[in-house]
Amino acid sequence: MVTDENSFSGRVRRYAQVSTAMGGLAARLAGERYLGLNLDRGRHAAELKAALGGIKGPLMKVAQLLATIPDGLPKEYVQELAQLQANAPAMGWPFVRRRMAGELGTDWQTRFRDFEKTAARAASLGQVHRATALDGRLLACKLQYPDMASAVEADLGQLKLAMGLYERYDRAVTTGEIHAEIADRLREELDYEREAAHMRLYGEILRSEPGVAVPVPLPDLSTRRLLTMTWLVGAPILDVAKRAPLAERNEIALRMFRMWYVPFYHYGVIHGDPHLGNYTVAPDRTVNLLDFGCVRIFPASFVRGVIDLYHTLQREDRDLAVHAYQSWGFGNLSREMIEVLNRWALFVYGPLLDDRKRLIQKSGAEPTAPVWPRVYTAISAVWAGSDRHASSSLWTAQPSGSARCLCISRPRSTGTGSSMS
Repeated sequence: MVTDENSFSGRVRRYAQVSTAMGGLAARLAGERYLGLNLDRGRHAAELKAALGGIKGPLMKVAQLLATIPDGLPKEYVQELAQLQANAPAMGWPFVRRRMAGELGTDWQTRFRDFEKTAARAASLGQVHRATALDGRLLACKLQYPDMASAVEADLGQLKLAMGLYERYDRAVTTGEIHAEIADRLREELDYEREAAHMRLYGEILRSEPGVAVPVPLPDLSTRRLLTMTWLVGAPILDVAKRAPLAERNEIALRMFRMWYVPFYHYGVIHGDPHLGNYTVAPDRTVNLLDFGCVRIFPASFVRGVIDLYHTLQREDRDLAVHAYQSWGFGNLSREMIEVLNRWALFVYGPLLDDRKRLIQKSGAEPTAPVWPRVYTAISAVWAGSDRHASSSLWTAQPSGSARCLCISRPRSTGTGSSMS
């Protein structure tokens, strides 16, 4: 049987796996930075991709995310790590056979007309195989890798340690709630029954939205670690963008925009893993949304604050700005703090406020990388020069009705840390 439950022995194996795979790579990178040794970045990036693809799990998911951030990594690393979004190394047929038998029974092959042994896609927590249902429908079977529960818990433990070390260095940042949020989302991604529910939710929300498609889950062929859904025909979105004329690229971009913002503005639902590996484009330019493991539901007050902030910047309405930030939990906002927060908001909302054609990386606005450090420095300066306490809480609804907040706050005079996310 395939090992799945979180266990001490599984976590120990994960620690050893990560140390073996990453130790040499980290040492060579440190040698370049601190000892001046030459490093072939192209080769190092390829080795990093291979190592992360081999160990899979949350570390590979982090690499997928970093590859989507403009200027977040050198181009050699972006080119290699971007391949992990849909072309990661897959596990072989022995694993697939054991997983399918463990989830559907030893006669599982009789429940399909056809099942391809080679994975069509492989990602951080699982891989997808094409299949054909008994009624002839094309299917996608998403199989979770073995021992992922232990891998997630082990990686979260390492992350908590790293965050704690950083918090000692920078007392303006308290990382407890950030870590808790990441932990909850990763644990949820291991529950494929939950993902099937998210898929049904998005299917209803986007039912009348033209030019977008969502798979339909098949409960009779799904479990917590196996998700079977209808197969959506399409090519990787970046491959389509390379050859499509401008008018078609604009049409695809509009559909992507609406499939992300319609659920949020109308229902308070966010797709939390929007990297480009989760989109394909059909021959008729329908955009397919494929992965629903990370979905967040927000209360109406949070969504209202997002919309109010847009109008705040549009009208330069200070009172509405105060209302928008207070709806997110900010208190005792000074004029200086509002100006600093608006500086970041102007960067985020800029493409919506200024209705003109622009290239993502050459918009005439501030580059992505320098904005956050300047905002962070300004916030720290305001906090240092003020005795007033301001805090921000992004309240997000849990399925149980409870809530979690991610806080931004100035360190109190007692020396206790505050938190920022």
